[in-house]
Amino acid sequence: MAHQRIRSFNTRDTYPEQNLDNDLCQAVITTGGRIVWLRGQCPQNLEDARNIDSHDPVEQTHKVMQNIRQLIEEAGGRMEHLVKVVVYITDMRHREAVYRTMGEYIRGVHPVSTGLVVQALARPEWLVEIDATAVIPDEATS
Repeated sequence: MAHQRIRSFNTRDTYPEQNLDNDLCQAVITTGGRIVWLRGQCPQNLEDARNIDSHDPVEQTHKVMQNIRQLIEEAGGRMEHLVKVVVYITDMRHREAVYRTMGEYIRGVHPVSTGLVVQALARPEWLVEIDATAVIPDEATS
């Protein structure tokens, strides 16, 4: 793994009352490399900024995470270089669906994570937005 992860855990252990399965950690140490700061990703196409045609939190989260993966790869990295995500959802009832779906993309990565329930996002049809930070190690770009 490219970065040192401190106190890795899975959310099924920390939130046993919820149906979650996310690999996270308490801290990530990076050395050198290039930092990739991603804009909050929403359920829309990167090419034309059109929303996907879905009001389902799972489908919206898949699109958000696909965008994150695509942008990290365009920067020359891989998902294992992801170090932090901040998850914004508009309805607490969507938390499990959003985090389960996000977990499919971060299996074995263990980024740090913050989750917030907000009143609204920039467009009323958006249920989830995730901003992310990746650090691509120097040896990954040579």
